[in-house]
Amino acid sequence: MEYKSKEAYYQDIKKRAALPEGFLCSTLPIEFMPAEKSGKAKMNLSLILLEEATKVFGACFTSNSFPGAPVLIGRKRLSGESIRGVLINNKIANVGVSGGVDESLGLLAALAGHIPCAPESLLPASTGIIGWRLPVKAMEAALPGLAAGLKPASILPVAEAIMTTDSFAKIRKINVGSGSILGIAKGAGMIEPNLATMLVFIMTDLQVKREELRSMLSRCVSRTFNRITIDGDQSTSDMALILSSGLKGPVGAEVFEEALFSLCSKLAADIIRSGEGVAHVIHLKLVSELPEKLVIGAGKNLLNSPLVKTAVYGNDPNVGRILSALGDYLGNSGVAIDTKELSVLLGGIELYANGGFRLDRDKEKKLSHYLKECSFDPAVKGYPQHERSVELEIFMGKGGRGYEFLGADLSYEYIRENAEYRS
Repeated sequence: MEYKSKEAYYQDIKKRAALPEGFLCSTLPIEFMPAEKSGKAKMNLSLILLEEATKVFGACFTSNSFPGAPVLIGRKRLSGESIRGVLINNKIANVGVSGGVDESLGLLAALAGHIPCAPESLLPASTGIIGWRLPVKAMEAALPGLAAGLKPASILPVAEAIMTTDSFAKIRKINVGSGSILGIAKGAGMIEPNLATMLVFIMTDLQVKREELRSMLSRCVSRTFNRITIDGDQSTSDMALILSSGLKGPVGAEVFEEALFSLCSKLAADIIRSGEGVAHVIHLKLVSELPEKLVIGAGKNLLNSPLVKTAVYGNDPNVGRILSALGDYLGNSGVAIDTKELSVLLGGIELYANGGFRLDRDKEKKLSHYLKECSFDPAVKGYPQHERSVELEIFMGKGGRGYEFLGADLSYEYIRENAEYRS
């Protein structure tokens, strides 16, 4: 899929933005005076709400040792009887500040009075600057309008409102049986998750059992969001939340999980493609009989190598860096590899096999051309220019299980965005 403009992309995502039955949403922008910096700042509030509370919900959260207040609250409420909705804010992550949990709980209690519902049935989600305090008074003042604006329409305004440095809004939808699964995601930097990723909100109207839903979410997250990396930094605020209204008929568990996996895979790729300064998406496939933990570690180490990332950004087929990064991780993990049983392909072009590189002038030229074809301009915002990726395949041994990962290059634009993030 290729898009020539933001308008063309929006024509596409609007078609997949209709909420599943039983869901409402609302957004509201606010201005506030940060306690940590002079001048006004802007924040978006979003609310995803079920018309009736559901007992069928699940979530995965970051394993960062310094989780934000929303993660702490969410972990506790995961064992609750039911959930009605989630209040989301961008700009400030509500992490590591005194009283952050109490402030978040207070906002949920205030919102509950405008819906109305039990405060314990609401979840918080925050993303943005770590270390700043929430503008509680400004947020509280906006809650009546946020609740009054709830509509059973399009999720697109929420997908836009939760963004921070994202290049474009991300919406995916899978129709299954008589219902659907809809997902949105926010994420562009601080991306190398564990147990969940960024902010991901998934809604379905299909009937599914609570424990089955949670197991399926965990498995899908581990194979999609947990296999992506932009910069090797895991956020303090990551979560993936799924809610079911159950208003449509059931489908088989295998059918549901296949659709959920497909949706999560597409959102994970969207996150990489909309990443800070990203000019290439790298799709890595590793095939090995080694233990899963080692293979996952090797895949992420390779994709996080600054030398590999910068070579890809420069469309430079300096492929020795790939072998070096792989050998670095495996060697330091005490793993010996028979180089005669190792093969590496980039864009289907064989780089290494039978214990040595298979490079020549013609291949170097083809590889550089291939990398250029897979690139896009990171300065273009608002839409994904295409969905191509750099295809890297590595086979370690005579067989084994296949593992897939998504990563990104490292550009000047990434440095600029993060150097100026709070400016």
